[in-house]
Amino acid sequence: MSLESLKSRIPDYARDLTLNLDAAIGSSDLPVQRLWGTVLSTAIASRSAVVLRELEPEAKAVLSPEAYRAAKTTASVMALNNVFFRTRHLLSDKEYGSLRAGLRMNVLGDPGVDRVDFEFWAFAVSAVNGCGLCLDAHESILRGAGVAREVVQEAFKIAAVIQAVATTLDAEAALTE
Repeated sequence: MSLESLKSRIPDYARDLTLNLDAAIGSSDLPVQRLWGTVLSTAIASRSAVVLRELEPEAKAVLSPEAYRAAKTTASVMALNNVFFRTRHLLSDKEYGSLRAGLRMNVLGDPGVDRVDFEFWAFAVSAVNGCGLCLDAHESILRGAGVAREVVQEAFKIAAVIQAVATTLDAEAALTE
């Protein structure tokens, strides 16, 4: 199971996704930990068992145990944050924004990896989950840490490709059941 195996599952009508997987992941200039932490966390966020089963072994093979755990933790905490903060942001009553969240998010204090990698993964997961408030917050931290816009864009490029592959493969699976 690997990126190559995942690409082989993509139907002919979605050939662009194969090319985009090659460009966004296979030819990425990102450091290995940043790249594969992004791949793993967005694969989890995509909610696609097929995509996760194909990409997780490769991510686990190249990530340290700490980075592997941190990428999974990032997907988990952002699943919580993205729903909570997106809802708070979308509500017309802005008073919700002044209320204490009351949710446990200890990982934000010590994610177990370099802060920039964690923020990059959190940004990518927020792209999959569509939380504008979280996207802005994590992008601001990344830019404040000196990460160029072109590099930040790599996070949501990977997120977009992973999500598109997940949608396509899950649709194909549903159509063949």
